[in-house]
Amino acid sequence: MQQTSTLFRLLGDTTRLRLLRVLAQDRFNVSELTGILGVAQSGVSRHLGLLKDAGLVAEERDAGFVYYRLAEEGRINGHASLWALLETQFATAADDRAVKEDESRLQEVLRHRKEHFDTHGDARQLVPGRSWAAWARALGHLLPPLDVADVGCGEGYLTLEAARWARSVIGIDRSDEVLERARALAARRRVTNVQWKKGDLARLPLRDASIDVTLLSQSLHHAADPEDALAEAVRVLRPGGRVLLLDLREHDQAWVRNRFGDQRLGFADADLEALMRRAGLTDVKVNVGARHTGDPFTLLIASGVAHGR
Repeated sequence: MQQTSTLFRLLGDTTRLRLLRVLAQDRFNVSELTGILGVAQSGVSRHLGLLKDAGLVAEERDAGFVYYRLAEEGRINGHASLWALLETQFATAADDRAVKEDESRLQEVLRHRKEHFDTHGDARQLVPGRSWAAWARALGHLLPPLDVADVGCGEGYLTLEAARWARSVIGIDRSDEVLERARALAARRRVTNVQWKKGDLARLPLRDASIDVTLLSQSLHHAADPEDALAEAVRVLRPGGRVLLLDLREHDQAWVRNRFGDQRLGFADADLEALMRRAGLTDVKVNVGARHTGDPFTLLIASGVAHGR
């Protein structure tokens, strides 16, 4: 009875129940679980340790990484009836807001794995050196030298990727703290063809007709007025220059407003195309960049050409 009492006290914690619900779908490492639950890594590790001691979670090592999964032997033997109860409760709670938020972040982790050719432990899928990043860099070899502005650059990862093929890149963000991290990253990578400037989407610190490509990656849905932001993106383009935009298709995940400060829950394809045309762009194209079953987020890629006025 003491063992049973200890087990039920263990399951009286919301975070541990969320962990079990997530691990019922796949195996994850601590870093992935931290992102899914929005809980500090130390807290996730502590909860995993308790669940492991109780025989509910197992640890396994693969390719230098430590993953956690449900303890299958416990589901079959001593805890079979408990798992039947938990699975029923997890299904009942599917519409709970916290559960839906966990699920959407879980799908983002799974999407990230696929985009990086994760093998999920299947050695037959392992091809050394294969990655989407390598393909993106290879395509950069086909581009001419260009002057690029990365608007809403964040910590500069895309900015530095663009710097591999661009003549020059200007990373623009409104946060001093974020720009400091971007500068530090560029210094560590010894990238010398990037400038960092503080600025807002609706007021870019750039001259008219000074840029060949304006990148907006996951930044337009943060704009208070997307039309103003696109008008600025076009203003700084030389004749024949392009806006290249990556953003979310319209979705219903309202939690992103508080978590990431999103102003809009994505864009409908037709609305995004209309916004770009009203900004003065021609040859506008909008298509799906990434979409996966079960993932509430679909990434749209859009582009348009600015002509002389």
